[in-house]
Amino acid sequence: MKQRVIGDVSVSAIGLGGMPMSIEGRPDERQAIATIHAALEAGVTLIDTADAYHQAAKDEVGHNEELIAKAIREFHGDTDAVLVATKGGHLRPEPGAWAQDGRPEYLKEAAKASAKRLGVDAVGLYQFHRPDPSVPYADSIGALAELLDEGVIRMAGISNADPGQIREANEVLGGRLVSVQNQFSPAFRSSEPELELCDELGIAFLPWSPLGGIAKAADLGTAYEDFAVIARERDVSPQVVALAWELQKSDVVIPIPGASRPQSILDSVVAATVKLRDEDVARLDAARPAA
Repeated sequence: MKQRVIGDVSVSAIGLGGMPMSIEGRPDERQAIATIHAALEAGVTLIDTADAYHQAAKDEVGHNEELIAKAIREFHGDTDAVLVATKGGHLRPEPGAWAQDGRPEYLKEAAKASAKRLGVDAVGLYQFHRPDPSVPYADSIGALAELLDEGVIRMAGISNADPGQIREANEVLGGRLVSVQNQFSPAFRSSEPELELCDELGIAFLPWSPLGGIAKAADLGTAYEDFAVIARERDVSPQVVALAWELQKSDVVIPIPGASRPQSILDSVVAATVKLRDEDVARLDAARPAA
């Protein structure tokens, strides 16, 4: 598998997003673990999760973290190179809109709880999930700095951040910000400034919902004809073309497509082997939804 870098760690150029395996409509545990194992067998060494990836109920907190930890324990091969990235600060206390809690004391306890669920002494990559408008951003990031200093986490990142917050986080962390996880896909391109800033600063950019989201990923080729045309030329899926296009945006980009079936992640990893022509990239950069 082609490699990219987060901080001082080399990971697969395509990661696995764990969210679909734990929220509403999730598969049974056997299928979910088979999906994670298929990813590991294909060379995926970055798995993305969060304590909020669960069905909307308080007693479900950490479901996806525990699922991933179990799958890694049960895997027949070597998992020493696997980096599990988790997040804290986003909540799903009840059905409906999500909530935020960016209080430093909450984030510090949440990180320790995540480490326990993942079965590790220190979380490999811990990311502040979403800014809390009721808490100064620097205070929330300060908690990550303390977690780094205390050895609770090995690396720190942020998610759903704008350029100003990226710069502020990196300053508060003393230049130790290693990742930014923002939404980016053919359908959602407003994170281009954040991607470009990460490229400038040498910070990994992890697109979430890189195929347009759980409900729309399967229809990407129908919605965006240019991706479908190039896919037919390459004899791959439009989803593979989308991921390859994102990879060619910058060497700091590491897409994390979600999956709940082995077939889905096995299709996604093909993108790491696809090299698009410059004219293809330009065409996809200009692609708009079908009328």
